Amino acid sequence: MRKKKKNLTRPTNQQKPLVKRIFNLKTLYAFIMIALIILYPVYVSDGQKWTYVDSFGIKVPLRYTIHGIDVSHHNKKIDWHKVKNSNDNVGVSFCFIKATEGTDLKDQDFQNNWREAKKVGLMRGAYHFYVPWADPVLQAKNFIASVSLSEGDFVPVVDFEVQGLNKKVRQNLVANVNTFIEHLKNHYGVDPIIYTNKHIYRQYIKGNFDHYPLWISDYDSRKLEGFENSNLMLWQHSTNGRLDGISGDVDFNVFVASKSHLADICVK
Repeated sequence: MRKKKKNLTRPTNQQKPLVKRIFNLKTLYAFIMIALIILYPVYVSDGQKWTYVDSFGIKVPLRYTIHGIDVSHHNKKIDWHKVKNSNDNVGVSFCFIKATEGTDLKDQDFQNNWREAKKVGLMRGAYHFYVPWADPVLQAKNFIASVSLSEGDFVPVVDFEVQGLNKKVRQNLVANVNTFIEHLKNHYGVDPIIYTNKHIYRQYIKGNFDHYPLWISDYDSRKLEGFENSNLMLWQHSTNGRLDGISGDVDFNVFVASKSHLADICVK
């Protein structure tokens, strides 16, 4: 009797389970990658608890509990009573108000905003917009002539966010900002807060003004990184918030240090 040849090829119905397994693994891998891409922003937020607050019109990092705004005459007439009572759950606790700019500009609404913010019980602070090409001593005198600080007010703020186009101005910038700061320190007896952005921080602040309280503006990051050796206190995270009592957009900030350090940036 003639022997049948052995069939060395597996039947197709035995191949299908292996193909299915490979296909399922590829599908699972693709699903995991898509999930990681979607969830990555949540992961890197490092528990900031970004939450949309309807009355503010923006997401706010609710990991922090002390929230505030900063304003100038660009915000027009402000109803400070409405600002104070704008939200029961996520209240506004503090405000920074523009006082001066350069050697002679005085914000036209500063005195009214300064007075009314205190009346409604908000913690208040005054800031000077530093002009790199202007005399630092005259700039300090402009601020000092405009701002009287009381116990509980925030220490003065140097708004240092532009460097100037002139090479000589940029070369002397650190020395001139230091001159401005020293005049404020001599008059008020406190270290001022430095407000700036990431670029100016890396270029001029880091390594030169590390021990001063830092207020950083950063609207793109889910969490703040790269400030490990700084005295980071405040984060301006949005410029397009909304608030009862203020027409148009308003800047939103949070106090990011421990609550026990809040007194460190206030006049005693």
